[in-house]
Amino acid sequence: MSNVNEISKRRTFAIISHPDAGKTTLTEKLLLFGGAIHVAGAVKSNKIKKTATSDWMEIEKQRGISVATSVMGFNYGDYKINILDTPGHQDFAEDTYRTLTAVDSVIIVVDVAKGVESQTRKLMEVCRMRNTPVIIFVNKLDREGRDPFDILDELENELKISVRPLSWPINIGAKFKGVYNIYEHSLNLFQPDKQHVTDRVEIADINDPTIDDAVGEADAAQLRNDIELIDGVYPDFEVEDYLEGQVAPVFFGSALNTFGVKELLDCFVRIAPSPRPVEAEERKVEPVEEKFSGFVFKIHANMDPTHRSCIAFVKVCSGVFRRNEVYKHVRSGKTYRFSAPTAFMAQKKEIIDEVYPGDIVGLPDNGIFKIGDTITEGEDLHFKGLPSFSPEMFKYIENTDPMKTKQLNKGIEQLMDEGVAQLFVNQFNNRKIIGTVGQLQFEVIQYRLLHEYGAQCRWEPIHLYKACWIESEDTEVLEAFKKRKHQFMAVDREGRDVFLADSGYVLQMAQQDFPKIKFHFTSEF
Repeated sequence: MSNVNEISKRRTFAIISHPDAGKTTLTEKLLLFGGAIHVAGAVKSNKIKKTATSDWMEIEKQRGISVATSVMGFNYGDYKINILDTPGHQDFAEDTYRTLTAVDSVIIVVDVAKGVESQTRKLMEVCRMRNTPVIIFVNKLDREGRDPFDILDELENELKISVRPLSWPINIGAKFKGVYNIYEHSLNLFQPDKQHVTDRVEIADINDPTIDDAVGEADAAQLRNDIELIDGVYPDFEVEDYLEGQVAPVFFGSALNTFGVKELLDCFVRIAPSPRPVEAEERKVEPVEEKFSGFVFKIHANMDPTHRSCIAFVKVCSGVFRRNEVYKHVRSGKTYRFSAPTAFMAQKKEIIDEVYPGDIVGLPDNGIFKIGDTITEGEDLHFKGLPSFSPEMFKYIENTDPMKTKQLNKGIEQLMDEGVAQLFVNQFNNRKIIGTVGQLQFEVIQYRLLHEYGAQCRWEPIHLYKACWIESEDTEVLEAFKKRKHQFMAVDREGRDVFLADSGYVLQMAQQDFPKIKFHFTSEF
Protein backbone atom coordinates (compact mmCIF):
# COMPACT_ATOMS: atom_id res chain seq x y z
CA MET A 1 0.00 0.00 0.00
CA SER A 2 2.84 2.39 -0.83
CA ASN A 3 0.34 4.57 -2.69
CA VAL A 4 -1.42 5.70 0.49
CA ASN A 5 0.99 8.60 1.04
CA GLU A 6 0.65 9.79 -2.58
CA ILE A 7 -3.14 9.46 -2.49
CA SER A 8 -3.44 11.49 0.73
CA LYS A 9 -1.62 14.40 -0.97
CA ARG A 10 -4.11 14.62 -3.85
CA ARG A 11 -6.83 17.26 -4.02
CA THR A 12 -8.94 17.07 -7.17
CA PHE A 13 -11.71 19.64 -7.46
CA ALA A 14 -13.82 21.62 -9.91
CA ILE A 15 -14.52 25.34 -9.83
CA ILE A 16 -18.11 26.03 -10.82
CA SER A 17 -20.28 29.13 -11.09
CA HIS A 18 -22.65 31.15 -13.21
CA PRO A 19 -20.89 32.87 -16.16
CA ASP A 20 -18.91 35.96 -15.22
CA ALA A 21 -18.75 35.33 -11.46
CA GLY A 22 -14.95 35.19 -11.71
CA LYS A 23 -14.33 31.46 -11.94
CA THR A 24 -11.53 31.54 -14.50
CA THR A 25 -9.87 34.47 -12.68
CA LEU A 26 -9.93 32.49 -9.42
CA THR A 27 -8.43 29.47 -11.19
CA GLU A 28 -5.64 31.67 -12.46
CA LYS A 29 -4.87 33.08 -9.01
CA LEU A 30 -4.73 29.58 -7.52
CA LEU A 31 -2.20 28.69 -10.22
CA LEU A 32 -0.27 31.84 -9.32
CA PHE A 33 0.06 30.64 -5.70
CA GLY A 34 1.09 27.21 -6.90
CA GLY A 35 3.89 28.77 -8.97
CA ALA A 36 2.36 27.19 -12.08
CA ILE A 37 2.15 30.61 -13.77
CA HIS A 38 4.04 33.78 -12.92
CA VAL A 39 1.89 36.52 -14.34
CA ALA A 40 -1.87 36.84 -14.23
CA GLY A 41 -3.57 37.96 -17.44
CA ALA A 42 -6.99 39.49 -17.08
CA VAL A 43 -9.55 38.12 -19.53
CA LYS A 44 -11.15 40.97 -21.47
CA SER A 45 -13.69 39.93 -24.05
CA ASN A 46 -12.11 41.24 -27.24
CA LYS A 47 -8.99 43.13 -26.19
CA ILE A 48 -6.97 40.18 -25.18
CA LYS A 49 -3.23 40.43 -24.79
CA LYS A 50 -2.57 37.74 -22.22
CA THR A 51 -5.58 35.50 -22.02
CA ALA A 52 -6.44 33.40 -19.03
CA THR A 53 -4.30 30.27 -18.87
CA SER A 54 -7.31 27.99 -18.71
CA ASP A 55 -9.10 29.50 -21.73
CA TRP A 56 -6.89 28.36 -24.60
CA MET A 57 -9.28 27.55 -27.46
CA GLU A 58 -9.36 30.36 -30.01
CA ILE A 59 -13.11 30.84 -29.68
CA GLU A 60 -12.76 31.16 -25.89
CA LYS A 61 -10.26 33.98 -26.29
CA GLN A 62 -12.56 35.83 -28.69
CA ARG A 63 -15.63 35.46 -26.50
CA GLY A 64 -13.95 35.82 -23.10
CA ILE A 65 -15.83 32.76 -21.81
CA SER A 66 -14.88 29.15 -21.14
CA VAL A 67 -16.53 26.61 -23.47
CA ALA A 68 -14.61 23.50 -22.45
CA THR A 69 -13.39 22.11 -19.17
CA SER A 70 -9.67 22.74 -18.66
CA VAL A 71 -7.52 20.47 -16.50
CA MET A 72 -4.59 21.92 -14.58
CA GLY A 73 -2.28 20.25 -12.10
CA PHE A 74 0.27 21.90 -9.80
CA ASN A 75 2.02 21.38 -6.48
CA TYR A 76 1.28 23.56 -3.44
CA GLY A 77 3.42 22.77 -0.41
CA ASP A 78 3.12 19.02 0.18
CA TYR A 79 -0.06 18.75 -1.87
CA LYS A 80 -0.68 17.87 -5.51
CA ILE A 81 -3.66 19.90 -6.69
CA ASN A 82 -5.75 19.16 -9.77
CA ILE A 83 -8.14 21.94 -10.80
CA LEU A 84 -10.86 21.40 -13.36
CA ASP A 85 -12.05 24.80 -14.58
CA THR A 86 -15.52 24.28 -16.05
CA PRO A 87 -17.60 26.32 -18.49
CA GLY A 88 -20.13 28.47 -16.63
CA HIS A 89 -22.32 29.10 -19.66
CA GLN A 90 -25.46 26.97 -19.46
CA ASP A 91 -25.12 25.84 -23.08
CA PHE A 92 -22.10 23.81 -21.96
CA ALA A 93 -23.62 22.50 -18.74
CA GLU A 94 -23.30 18.90 -19.89
CA ASP A 95 -19.50 19.17 -19.99
CA THR A 96 -19.68 20.52 -16.43
CA TYR A 97 -22.02 17.76 -15.20
CA ARG A 98 -19.66 15.11 -16.52
CA THR A 99 -16.67 16.87 -14.97
CA LEU A 100 -18.36 16.75 -11.56
CA THR A 101 -18.21 12.93 -11.73
CA ALA A 102 -14.41 13.15 -11.84
CA VAL A 103 -13.80 15.40 -8.82
CA ASP A 104 -13.76 14.84 -5.05
CA SER A 105 -14.88 18.33 -4.06
CA VAL A 106 -16.09 21.62 -5.52
CA ILE A 107 -15.51 25.35 -5.06
CA ILE A 108 -18.51 27.48 -6.02
CA VAL A 109 -17.85 31.11 -6.95
CA VAL A 110 -20.63 33.61 -6.21
CA ASP A 111 -20.66 37.27 -7.26
CA VAL A 112 -21.34 39.45 -4.17
CA ALA A 113 -23.56 41.80 -6.20
CA LYS A 114 -25.59 39.18 -8.08
CA GLY A 115 -25.81 36.47 -5.44
CA VAL A 116 -26.90 32.95 -6.41
CA GLU A 117 -27.81 32.65 -10.10
CA SER A 118 -29.70 29.96 -12.01
CA GLN A 119 -26.72 28.01 -13.33
CA THR A 120 -25.20 27.83 -9.82
CA ARG A 121 -28.45 26.32 -8.51
CA LYS A 122 -28.45 23.60 -11.18
CA LEU A 123 -24.82 22.68 -10.56
CA MET A 124 -25.42 22.54 -6.82
CA GLU A 125 -28.17 19.98 -7.45
CA VAL A 126 -25.60 17.74 -9.16
CA CYS A 127 -23.24 18.16 -6.17
CA ARG A 128 -26.08 17.29 -3.78
CA MET A 129 -26.95 14.13 -5.72
CA ARG A 130 -23.40 12.90 -5.21
CA ASN A 131 -22.86 14.40 -1.71
CA THR A 132 -19.85 16.28 -3.05
CA PRO A 133 -18.23 18.57 -0.44
CA VAL A 134 -18.60 22.24 -1.37
CA ILE A 135 -16.68 25.41 -0.41
CA ILE A 136 -18.16 28.77 -1.43
CA PHE A 137 -16.03 31.77 -2.43
CA VAL A 138 -17.94 35.08 -2.45
CA ASN A 139 -16.09 37.16 -5.05
CA LYS A 140 -15.74 40.83 -6.11
CA LEU A 141 -15.78 42.29 -2.56
CA ASP A 142 -13.94 45.35 -3.90
CA ARG A 143 -17.13 46.27 -5.80
CA GLU A 144 -20.43 47.43 -4.34
CA GLY A 145 -22.65 44.51 -3.50
CA ARG A 146 -25.04 42.95 -1.04
CA ASP A 147 -24.70 42.74 2.73
CA PRO A 148 -22.64 39.63 3.63
CA PHE A 149 -25.34 38.37 6.06
CA ASP A 150 -27.94 38.64 3.27
CA ILE A 151 -25.61 36.66 0.99
CA LEU A 152 -25.27 33.91 3.63
CA ASP A 153 -29.07 33.66 3.97
CA GLU A 154 -29.46 33.49 0.21
CA LEU A 155 -26.80 30.75 -0.07
CA GLU A 156 -28.66 28.63 2.48
CA ASN A 157 -32.08 29.17 0.88
CA GLU A 158 -31.08 28.87 -2.78
CA LEU A 159 -28.42 26.13 -2.56
CA LYS A 160 -30.26 24.21 0.18
CA ILE A 161 -27.13 23.68 2.26
CA SER A 162 -26.03 24.93 5.68
CA VAL A 163 -23.20 27.47 5.52
CA ARG A 164 -20.46 28.54 7.94
CA PRO A 165 -18.34 31.65 7.22
CA LEU A 166 -14.62 30.96 7.78
CA SER A 167 -13.59 34.49 6.82
CA TRP A 168 -15.40 37.82 7.15
CA PRO A 169 -15.09 41.08 5.18
CA ILE A 170 -14.47 44.49 6.76
CA ASN A 171 -16.84 46.62 4.64
CA ILE A 172 -17.32 46.08 0.91
CA GLY A 173 -16.99 48.12 -2.28
CA ALA A 174 -15.13 51.43 -2.06
CA LYS A 175 -14.72 51.12 1.74
CA PHE A 176 -13.44 47.51 1.62
CA LYS A 177 -10.49 47.24 4.03
CA GLY A 178 -9.77 43.55 4.25
CA VAL A 179 -10.84 40.16 5.54
CA TYR A 180 -10.64 38.64 9.00
CA ASN A 181 -9.74 34.96 8.77
CA ILE A 182 -11.99 33.24 11.33
CA TYR A 183 -10.41 29.85 10.62
CA GLU A 184 -6.86 30.95 11.44
CA HIS A 185 -7.52 34.09 13.56
CA SER A 186 -5.56 36.44 11.33
CA LEU A 187 -6.24 39.75 9.60
CA ASN A 188 -5.55 40.45 5.94
CA LEU A 189 -5.47 44.07 4.82
CA PHE A 190 -6.64 44.89 1.33
CA GLN A 191 -4.51 46.65 -1.26
CA PRO A 192 -5.70 46.41 -4.86
CA ASP A 193 -3.00 44.50 -6.71
CA LYS A 194 -3.49 41.99 -9.47
CA GLN A 195 -0.03 40.43 -9.23
CA HIS A 196 1.04 40.37 -5.59
CA VAL A 197 -0.32 39.08 -2.33
CA THR A 198 -1.55 41.59 0.22
CA ASP A 199 -0.34 42.26 3.78
CA ARG A 200 -1.19 39.88 6.56
CA VAL A 201 -1.32 41.16 10.14
CA GLU A 202 -0.63 38.60 12.85
CA ILE A 203 -3.06 38.97 15.77
CA ALA A 204 -3.71 36.97 18.92
CA ASP A 205 -7.51 37.00 18.65
CA ILE A 206 -10.46 39.16 17.64
CA ASN A 207 -9.99 41.49 20.66
CA ASP A 208 -6.36 42.27 19.79
CA PRO A 209 -5.95 46.12 19.74
CA THR A 210 -3.76 45.70 16.63
CA ILE A 211 -7.03 45.41 14.67
CA ASP A 212 -8.12 48.90 15.82
CA ASP A 213 -4.80 50.35 14.61
CA ALA A 214 -5.10 48.56 11.26
CA VAL A 215 -8.71 49.31 10.27
CA GLY A 216 -9.87 52.05 12.65
CA GLU A 217 -11.91 51.77 15.85
CA ALA A 218 -15.36 51.98 14.24
CA ASP A 219 -14.70 49.17 11.74
CA ALA A 220 -12.94 47.08 14.40
CA ALA A 221 -16.00 47.40 16.67
CA GLN A 222 -18.30 46.43 13.78
CA LEU A 223 -16.10 43.43 12.96
CA ARG A 224 -16.23 42.21 16.58
CA ASN A 225 -20.03 42.56 16.62
CA ASP A 226 -20.29 40.62 13.35
CA ILE A 227 -18.03 37.81 14.58
CA GLU A 228 -20.00 37.57 17.83
CA LEU A 229 -23.21 37.32 15.82
CA ILE A 230 -21.71 34.64 13.53
CA ASP A 231 -20.55 32.58 16.52
CA GLY A 232 -24.03 32.90 18.04
CA VAL A 233 -26.00 32.02 14.89
CA TYR A 234 -23.82 29.41 13.18
CA PRO A 235 -22.59 26.22 14.88
CA ASP A 236 -18.84 25.61 15.15
CA PHE A 237 -17.28 24.37 11.93
CA GLU A 238 -16.84 20.59 11.87
CA VAL A 239 -14.75 19.11 9.05
CA GLU A 240 -16.85 15.92 9.08
CA ASP A 241 -20.03 17.86 8.24
CA TYR A 242 -18.24 19.49 5.32
CA LEU A 243 -16.92 16.15 4.02
CA GLU A 244 -20.42 14.66 4.12
CA GLY A 245 -21.74 17.55 2.03
CA GLN A 246 -23.87 18.91 4.91
CA VAL A 247 -22.09 22.25 5.50
CA ALA A 248 -20.40 24.63 3.07
CA PRO A 249 -17.59 26.84 4.46
CA VAL A 250 -17.77 30.38 3.03
CA PHE A 251 -14.81 32.65 2.20
CA PHE A 252 -14.88 36.25 1.03
CA GLY A 253 -12.41 38.01 -1.27
CA SER A 254 -11.57 39.50 -4.65
CA ALA A 255 -10.03 37.04 -7.11
CA LEU A 256 -9.05 39.78 -9.58
CA ASN A 257 -7.00 41.47 -6.85
CA THR A 258 -5.63 38.16 -5.54
CA PHE A 259 -7.32 38.88 -2.24
CA GLY A 260 -8.71 36.21 0.07
CA VAL A 261 -7.53 33.54 -2.37
CA LYS A 262 -4.60 32.28 -0.27
CA GLU A 263 -6.86 31.87 2.80
CA LEU A 264 -9.22 29.83 0.66
CA LEU A 265 -6.39 27.67 -0.72
CA ASP A 266 -4.71 27.12 2.67
CA CYS A 267 -7.95 26.01 4.28
CA PHE A 268 -8.94 23.97 1.22
CA VAL A 269 -5.80 21.79 1.18
CA ARG A 270 -6.23 21.07 4.89
CA ILE A 271 -9.91 20.13 4.93
CA ALA A 272 -10.77 18.98 1.39
CA PRO A 273 -11.02 15.24 0.81
CA SER A 274 -8.28 13.22 -0.81
CA PRO A 275 -9.53 10.83 -3.55
CA ARG A 276 -12.68 9.00 -2.49
CA PRO A 277 -14.07 5.57 -3.37
CA VAL A 278 -15.90 5.45 -6.71
CA GLU A 279 -19.08 3.45 -7.33
CA ALA A 280 -18.95 1.00 -10.23
CA GLU A 281 -21.92 -1.13 -11.29
CA GLU A 282 -20.13 -4.21 -10.01
CA ARG A 283 -18.74 -2.87 -6.69
CA LYS A 284 -17.22 0.08 -4.86
CA VAL A 285 -13.65 0.79 -5.99
CA GLU A 286 -11.26 2.05 -3.29
CA PRO A 287 -8.38 4.38 -4.28
CA VAL A 288 -5.85 2.33 -2.24
CA GLU A 289 -6.42 -0.87 -4.25
CA GLU A 290 -3.29 -2.22 -5.93
CA LYS A 291 -4.75 -2.60 -9.42
CA PHE A 292 -5.33 0.33 -11.74
CA SER A 293 -8.78 1.44 -12.84
CA GLY A 294 -10.06 4.69 -14.32
CA PHE A 295 -12.75 6.16 -16.56
CA VAL A 296 -12.93 8.61 -19.46
CA PHE A 297 -14.96 11.67 -18.45
CA LYS A 298 -14.02 13.96 -21.33
CA ILE A 299 -12.55 13.80 -24.83
CA HIS A 300 -10.97 16.79 -26.49
CA ALA A 301 -10.08 17.02 -30.17
CA ASN A 302 -7.32 19.27 -31.48
CA MET A 303 -5.65 20.34 -28.28
CA ASP A 304 -2.74 20.96 -30.58
CA PRO A 305 -4.25 22.01 -33.94
CA THR A 306 -0.97 21.38 -35.77
CA HIS A 307 -1.12 17.68 -34.89
CA ARG A 308 -4.88 17.03 -35.15
CA SER A 309 -4.58 15.09 -31.92
CA CYS A 310 -7.46 13.80 -29.84
CA ILE A 311 -7.00 13.39 -26.09
CA ALA A 312 -9.13 11.31 -23.73
CA PHE A 313 -9.11 12.62 -20.15
CA VAL A 314 -9.05 9.74 -17.68
CA LYS A 315 -9.71 10.07 -13.95
CA VAL A 316 -7.59 7.50 -12.10
CA CYS A 317 -9.79 5.75 -9.51
CA SER A 318 -7.46 3.12 -8.06
CA GLY A 319 -3.92 1.74 -8.32
CA VAL A 320 -1.22 3.49 -10.33
CA PHE A 321 -1.39 4.12 -14.06
CA ARG A 322 2.05 3.39 -15.55
CA ARG A 323 3.37 4.34 -18.94
CA ASN A 324 3.87 1.48 -21.46
CA GLU A 325 1.89 -1.03 -19.35
CA VAL A 326 -0.88 -3.02 -21.03
CA TYR A 327 -4.41 -2.09 -19.94
CA LYS A 328 -7.83 -3.42 -20.84
CA HIS A 329 -10.43 -1.24 -22.58
CA VAL A 330 -13.52 -2.81 -20.99
CA ARG A 331 -16.15 -1.84 -23.61
CA SER A 332 -14.23 -3.36 -26.54
CA GLY A 333 -12.47 -6.08 -24.57
CA LYS A 334 -9.18 -5.15 -26.28
CA THR A 335 -5.89 -4.33 -24.59
CA TYR A 336 -3.77 -1.26 -25.31
CA ARG A 337 -0.36 0.06 -24.37
CA PHE A 338 -0.01 3.84 -23.93
CA SER A 339 3.47 5.18 -24.62
CA ALA A 340 2.70 8.89 -24.26
CA PRO A 341 0.31 9.53 -21.34
CA THR A 342 0.28 13.22 -20.47
CA ALA A 343 -0.28 15.50 -17.49
CA PHE A 344 -1.77 18.94 -18.07
CA MET A 345 -1.32 22.55 -17.30
CA ALA A 346 -4.21 23.79 -19.48
CA GLN A 347 -2.93 23.34 -23.07
CA LYS A 348 0.67 22.64 -22.06
CA LYS A 349 1.23 18.99 -21.52
CA GLU A 350 4.13 16.76 -20.52
CA ILE A 351 4.63 13.03 -20.76
CA ILE A 352 4.37 11.36 -17.38
CA ASP A 353 5.46 7.92 -16.13
CA GLU A 354 3.14 7.34 -13.16
CA VAL A 355 -0.31 8.68 -12.35
CA TYR A 356 -1.95 8.21 -8.95
CA PRO A 357 -5.63 8.06 -7.89
CA GLY A 358 -7.25 11.48 -8.03
CA ASP A 359 -5.00 12.61 -10.87
CA ILE A 360 -6.19 13.18 -14.42
CA VAL A 361 -4.16 11.60 -17.23
CA GLY A 362 -4.52 12.39 -20.92
CA LEU A 363 -4.35 9.44 -23.32
CA PRO A 364 -3.88 9.90 -27.08
CA ASP A 365 -7.12 8.82 -28.72
CA ASN A 366 -7.40 7.70 -32.34
CA GLY A 367 -11.07 6.87 -32.09
CA ILE A 368 -11.03 4.05 -29.52
CA PHE A 369 -12.56 5.98 -26.61
CA LYS A 370 -16.05 7.20 -25.80
CA ILE A 371 -17.11 9.21 -22.77
CA GLY A 372 -17.78 6.83 -19.88
CA ASP A 373 -15.31 4.13 -21.02
CA THR A 374 -13.48 2.20 -18.30
CA ILE A 375 -9.81 1.15 -18.44
CA THR A 376 -8.50 -1.46 -15.98
CA GLU A 377 -5.73 -3.99 -15.40
CA GLY A 378 -8.12 -6.74 -16.48
CA GLU A 379 -11.22 -6.57 -14.30
CA ASP A 380 -14.55 -5.81 -16.00
CA LEU A 381 -15.76 -2.65 -14.26
CA HIS A 382 -18.32 -0.10 -15.40
CA PHE A 383 -18.28 3.25 -13.61
CA LYS A 384 -21.65 4.90 -13.26
CA GLY A 385 -23.00 8.39 -13.80
CA LEU A 386 -21.83 9.77 -17.15
CA PRO A 387 -25.09 10.24 -19.03
CA SER A 388 -25.83 12.25 -22.12
CA PHE A 389 -28.96 14.30 -21.57
CA SER A 390 -31.80 14.57 -24.03
CA PRO A 391 -31.05 17.59 -26.26
CA GLU A 392 -33.45 20.51 -26.42
CA MET A 393 -32.37 22.20 -29.66
CA PHE A 394 -32.04 20.57 -33.07
CA LYS A 395 -30.76 21.52 -36.52
CA TYR A 396 -29.95 19.69 -39.73
CA ILE A 397 -26.24 19.96 -40.54
CA GLU A 398 -25.48 20.42 -44.24
CA ASN A 399 -22.16 20.38 -46.07
CA THR A 400 -21.51 23.62 -48.00
CA ASP A 401 -18.35 22.35 -49.72
CA PRO A 402 -18.71 18.87 -51.35
CA MET A 403 -14.90 18.75 -51.82
CA LYS A 404 -14.49 18.70 -48.03
CA THR A 405 -16.99 15.93 -47.21
CA LYS A 406 -14.30 13.72 -45.67
CA GLN A 407 -13.05 16.55 -43.40
CA LEU A 408 -16.59 17.44 -42.35
CA ASN A 409 -17.45 13.85 -41.44
CA LYS A 410 -14.23 13.44 -39.46
CA GLY A 411 -14.83 16.75 -37.67
CA ILE A 412 -18.41 15.87 -36.75
CA GLU A 413 -17.31 12.46 -35.48
CA GLN A 414 -14.53 13.86 -33.28
CA LEU A 415 -16.64 16.69 -31.87
CA MET A 416 -19.45 14.24 -31.05
CA ASP A 417 -16.90 12.00 -29.30
CA GLU A 418 -16.09 15.01 -27.11
CA GLY A 419 -19.72 15.16 -26.04
CA VAL A 420 -20.09 18.70 -27.41
CA ALA A 421 -23.46 17.68 -28.89
CA GLN A 422 -25.28 14.58 -30.13
CA LEU A 423 -25.71 13.27 -33.64
CA PHE A 424 -28.86 11.54 -34.90
CA VAL A 425 -29.47 10.21 -38.39
CA ASN A 426 -33.10 10.55 -39.50
CA GLN A 427 -34.27 7.16 -40.82
CA PHE A 428 -36.85 8.78 -43.09
CA ASN A 429 -34.56 11.03 -45.17
CA ASN A 430 -31.09 9.96 -43.96
CA ARG A 431 -30.18 13.56 -43.02
CA LYS A 432 -27.89 14.26 -40.10
CA ILE A 433 -29.40 16.10 -37.14
CA ILE A 434 -27.31 17.72 -34.42
CA GLY A 435 -28.94 18.03 -30.99
CA THR A 436 -27.61 20.40 -28.30
CA VAL A 437 -28.72 21.90 -24.99
CA GLY A 438 -28.06 25.49 -26.12
CA GLN A 439 -27.76 27.76 -29.15
CA LEU A 440 -24.12 28.67 -28.47
CA GLN A 441 -23.04 25.08 -29.13
CA PHE A 442 -24.09 25.36 -32.79
CA GLU A 443 -21.82 28.39 -33.18
CA VAL A 444 -18.93 26.59 -31.48
CA ILE A 445 -19.37 23.50 -33.70
CA GLN A 446 -19.48 25.60 -36.88
CA TYR A 447 -16.44 27.62 -35.78
CA ARG A 448 -14.38 24.57 -34.83
CA LEU A 449 -15.30 22.61 -37.98
CA LEU A 450 -14.02 25.53 -40.07
CA HIS A 451 -10.90 26.42 -38.06
CA GLU A 452 -9.81 22.95 -36.92
CA TYR A 453 -10.92 20.75 -39.85
CA GLY A 454 -11.19 23.21 -42.75
CA ALA A 455 -14.81 22.11 -43.31
CA GLN A 456 -17.74 24.45 -43.82
CA CYS A 457 -21.26 23.64 -42.74
CA ARG A 458 -24.57 25.42 -42.60
CA TRP A 459 -27.52 24.85 -40.31
CA GLU A 460 -31.08 24.24 -41.45
CA PRO A 461 -34.00 24.58 -39.06
CA ILE A 462 -36.00 21.57 -37.91
CA HIS A 463 -38.87 21.81 -35.48
CA LEU A 464 -38.50 19.19 -32.75
CA TYR A 465 -39.44 19.15 -29.08
CA LYS A 466 -37.30 16.36 -27.61
CA ALA A 467 -35.24 13.32 -28.50
CA CYS A 468 -35.85 10.21 -26.43
CA TRP A 469 -34.28 6.81 -26.57
CA ILE A 470 -36.84 4.01 -26.85
CA GLU A 471 -36.72 0.29 -26.05
CA SER A 472 -39.21 -2.50 -25.49
CA GLU A 473 -39.09 -6.19 -24.65
CA ASP A 474 -41.93 -6.71 -27.14
CA THR A 475 -40.27 -6.51 -30.57
CA GLU A 476 -43.62 -6.46 -32.42
CA VAL A 477 -44.78 -3.40 -30.47
CA LEU A 478 -41.44 -1.71 -31.13
CA GLU A 479 -41.69 -2.39 -34.87
CA ALA A 480 -45.30 -1.14 -34.94
CA PHE A 481 -44.24 2.08 -33.20
CA LYS A 482 -41.32 2.61 -35.60
CA LYS A 483 -43.62 2.05 -38.57
CA ARG A 484 -46.25 4.49 -37.33
CA LYS A 485 -43.66 7.15 -36.44
CA HIS A 486 -41.26 6.43 -39.32
CA GLN A 487 -40.90 10.13 -40.19
CA PHE A 488 -39.70 10.86 -36.65
CA MET A 489 -37.40 7.90 -36.09
CA ALA A 490 -33.63 8.27 -35.97
CA VAL A 491 -30.62 6.33 -34.73
CA ASP A 492 -27.82 7.67 -32.53
CA ARG A 493 -24.13 6.89 -32.99
CA GLU A 494 -24.51 3.64 -31.07
CA GLY A 495 -27.24 2.53 -33.47
CA ARG A 496 -29.94 2.86 -30.79
CA ASP A 497 -33.49 3.86 -31.71
CA VAL A 498 -34.36 7.49 -30.98
CA PHE A 499 -37.82 9.00 -31.24
CA LEU A 500 -37.78 12.68 -32.26
CA ALA A 501 -41.01 14.09 -30.84
CA ASP A 502 -42.11 17.33 -32.49
CA SER A 503 -44.25 18.49 -29.54
CA GLY A 504 -44.89 17.72 -25.89
CA TYR A 505 -48.42 16.60 -26.78
CA VAL A 506 -47.17 14.10 -29.40
CA LEU A 507 -44.71 12.65 -26.88
CA GLN A 508 -47.42 12.34 -24.22
CA MET A 509 -49.78 10.59 -26.64
CA ALA A 510 -47.04 8.21 -27.78
CA GLN A 511 -46.35 7.27 -24.15
CA GLN A 512 -50.07 6.66 -23.58
CA ASP A 513 -50.67 4.70 -26.81
CA PHE A 514 -47.61 2.46 -26.38
CA PRO A 515 -47.39 1.54 -22.68
CA LYS A 516 -45.03 -1.36 -23.46
CA ILE A 517 -42.35 1.01 -24.77
CA LYS A 518 -39.91 2.64 -22.39
CA PHE A 519 -38.99 6.26 -23.19
CA HIS A 520 -35.59 7.37 -21.80
CA PHE A 521 -34.44 10.97 -21.50
CA THR A 522 -30.77 10.24 -20.81
CA SER A 523 -28.61 7.87 -22.80
CA GLU A 524 -27.69 5.85 -19.72
CA PHE A 525 -30.20 3.04 -19.40
